[in-house]
Amino acid sequence: MSGDGERAGLPEFRLPEFRLPREMRAAGDADWRQLGGIIAEAFAEDPVNLWLFGNREAMPSVFTTLARSVYLKRGFCHIKGDDGATMWSHSSANLDLGFLPTLAIVTALLGKGSKGAVKRALGAGEAMKREHPKAPHLYLFAIGTRKAARGKGLGKLLFSPVLAAADRDGLPCYLENSNPANTGFYRAHGFERMKLFEPGPGGPPLEAMWREPRRHET
Repeated sequence: MSGDGERAGLPEFRLPEFRLPREMRAAGDADWRQLGGIIAEAFAEDPVNLWLFGNREAMPSVFTTLARSVYLKRGFCHIKGDDGATMWSHSSANLDLGFLPTLAIVTALLGKGSKGAVKRALGAGEAMKREHPKAPHLYLFAIGTRKAARGKGLGKLLFSPVLAAADRDGLPCYLENSNPANTGFYRAHGFERMKLFEPGPGGPPLEAMWREPRRHET
């Protein structure tokens, strides 16, 4: 992303300058399938997503739709080869799906998800929106790697340019952690728990996490 406010859906906000490592790049509009595919594979064992969708089969359709219709158009995404990817936005971005993307997700869930997946997914979206902090921040919707690329420090690489930019610009960051196994990873990068909340009745908890910008000595 270039940081152009109109394209990102941020009319009064210019995105920070991201200094990407050589092996990373900003994802473009044509990368939506790859971006969604990486994130879907990364979340294949995720407790909250498995509860939402009932299986893994619906995840690629859902995440590719979100990549194409929301985060590539109104946010910013980074990609490292075919190994890892992130989806971010600024808190002022309008993340509402709109009619056609919502229809695409509902169709995918009806065809590939388990019974009740549509109700659970829509309810989780409302819960996340309700719990979202009001203060300006950068929002991490998803970070993930292919299964074969895990354990190689790729998560840190994917995080580094945005967190560095957030620190330079004095911007907090926010995420919802959907897997307790990842809490230590996020804490190591400066995120602290705000609260736990349910994405829906009987669902595994989401961990709302907040990161204040770090000051670096010059």
